[in-house]
Amino acid sequence: MDEITERILSHFREVSSIPRCSKNEEKIAMWLKQWALHHGFSVKFDSVNNIVIGVAGSKGCEYLPSIVVQGHMDMVCEKTQDIDHDFSKDYIVPVVDGEWLRAQGTTLGADNGIAIAIALALAEDKGLKHPPLELLFTVDEETGLTGANALTHDFISGEILLNVDSEDEGVFTVGCAGGLNTTITMPVDLSPLPENMITFNLVVNGLAGGHSGVDIHEGRANANKLIAGALNSIADRMDIRIVDIKGGSAHNAIPRYAQAIVAVLANKQEELSKLISDLESEMKSDYSEIETGLAIRIEGCSSPSFDLQKETMESIGPETSSRIIGLLQELPHGVASMSADIEGLVETSSNLATINIKDGKLVVISSQRSSVDSGLAALTSSIENIAKKYGADYEHNSGYPPWQPDMSSPLLKRCMEIYSSVFTKKAKIEVIHAGLECAVIGSKFENIDMISFGPTIKNPHSPDECLHIPSIRKIWDFMVVLLESFAVMDEKKKRGKAKKKGKGQSSRS
Repeated sequence: MDEITERILSHFREVSSIPRCSKNEEKIAMWLKQWALHHGFSVKFDSVNNIVIGVAGSKGCEYLPSIVVQGHMDMVCEKTQDIDHDFSKDYIVPVVDGEWLRAQGTTLGADNGIAIAIALALAEDKGLKHPPLELLFTVDEETGLTGANALTHDFISGEILLNVDSEDEGVFTVGCAGGLNTTITMPVDLSPLPENMITFNLVVNGLAGGHSGVDIHEGRANANKLIAGALNSIADRMDIRIVDIKGGSAHNAIPRYAQAIVAVLANKQEELSKLISDLESEMKSDYSEIETGLAIRIEGCSSPSFDLQKETMESIGPETSSRIIGLLQELPHGVASMSADIEGLVETSSNLATINIKDGKLVVISSQRSSVDSGLAALTSSIENIAKKYGADYEHNSGYPPWQPDMSSPLLKRCMEIYSSVFTKKAKIEVIHAGLECAVIGSKFENIDMISFGPTIKNPHSPDECLHIPSIRKIWDFMVVLLESFAVMDEKKKRGKAKKKGKGQSSRS
């Protein structure tokens, strides 16, 4: 591993040792502040804990317009069911596996900790030639773009922004989908469980999961949809009552795990076991090429006297249990439409993200994305209608707009030319179905020219997340030449002006 890559990864290991799940970025923000002050850089925070570290331009470039290098502090915190990891205090330990960096049973957090690491390495390298830099690190990107939405017009001054939050080296992202989350709630009626019923824990796990934007087109299974289908199959054959149900962990992660505590008549236990076995075989066949670890099983059949939750076992009534199953069955998941303008681009999709019973209510979160406002509105309207059909309430968050591509962007032209010169091959240009903070930042700063890129990351938002180590150096080499190009271009302009001025004086003398 070369010295520069090791230096960047050293920063990444430090970042990985600090808890930074979404909405809990206080410790990483304080660490960044201390790091900046230790290195003699200016630093400022805003009301939500976004941070800007100011790095002076190199010699001769001090008064050039600044360049914003941007990433987010938070990460999606996902883990496998078989490990004991507390994201609020436990370190994430990156492990080298050949050319890849992984974590042990958790998300790695390269999305977007590697952006922080690269930015810090740029800032402390005294040998680089660059304009002033504004290292902008935002909070809570993963659960609602909260930090980007809170930015004020005076927080940054640069009109060129390099977002280091894309996940395929050699690809420049110039547009992204907009998105909206819908929270659906349904009151549940609890009553004592009849004595002639047994309870069991129905579990769906072992799924690949992944990013609900990046991976949605791959047809990966959604644990919430699978458990809804299993409950529906059970309900078709016997009386069923739901005691509890939960699945998924984040609006932007395809659910990998779901479970439901369910009650059926005691004399149905043998029939139930065979049914679940048959369902597992059917599901494994349906997803044989995608979900090699898929499992659906029954755990712990018991009488109501075996208390799973409270002194007296209670269940949701049969009518409400039926409505819950119907709601989960009908709520959409996956690709709704493909773009007619860009081949292979998902235009509109939804993710049935999380299910919980909390404070006497079923709470379901659906996450919708689209690069077209009308597509997002139509999909969201259909989800509203499904909620109404089953007597549930709904509300939407503020969402975020799509980032519309500007193919005439001077920054894009410059990046394409530099990439070709550094690597003797052309970079690709893409619009993605995932959300990026560029969408929000562009809506707040009208004159800003933006582009997104980054080292290669596979399976973000899942414990299979991994970072391609050689791609880190390629991003570094590209950024070094790109930043230097702004200084060189300015020097050429100055020399040009000086020549013109000299000629003018000569003609007048």
